[in-house]
Parts: sequence; C-alpha cells; structure tokens
Amino acid sequence: MKILVIGKSAREQAFIEAIVQSERAEKIFCIGGNPKIIKYAECVNIPFDDIHSMLDFALENEIDLTIALDEYVIQNGITNLFKEQGLKIFAPSLEAAQIGTS
Repeated sequence: MKILVIGKSAREQAFIEAIVQSERAEKIFCIGGNPKIIKYAECVNIPFDDIHSMLDFALENEIDLTIALDEYVIQNGITNLFKEQGLKIFAPSLEAAQIGTS
C-alpha cells in the first residue's frame, strides 16, 4: 500500500512511525515532514497552499491512502477534492472542518 501523510508536526511523525510497522505499508510519502519523519518516509516538497499539486502527486504516484492531519489543507478542502477524484483520504470534510476551525 502506498500511503501519503500530509503535515510536519509530531502528530504526523507518530502516525508515520505506526504505519511503518505495518506489513501492508509498501511506501510512505510525506508532504511537509521534519528531520525525524525523513527516517521513515520520502518527503515531498509541495507547499501546503497547493492542494491541487498534492492531488496531482497522489494520482501520479497511485497513492492508496492519504492521511491529512494539517489543519490548513483540511480547512481548504483537500478531503472533498481527493474524494471527487475517487481517492481514499482520512481527514474531515470541508464542512466538518468549518465546525472545528470556526
């Protein structure tokens, strides 16, 4: 399974450290990243304000699951955008994010 994690904090690091233990995790990518995350995932340099480039990356790399934990990308509709393209994503919808960020 190819997995994309979006974010750069300790929260994303904890997710990646848990994911890497799974036999099903074939390849892990991270948009954002930090010095500890690069031990476990290939970090990709896409700005957080460019969710369309994130979508292009996910499609081109045949990502099986995206885990978006960064609040900025969530409140800017990444979940809705990915789902519209048939991609699996673990993150609140734009509508749910408005409740959490209002």
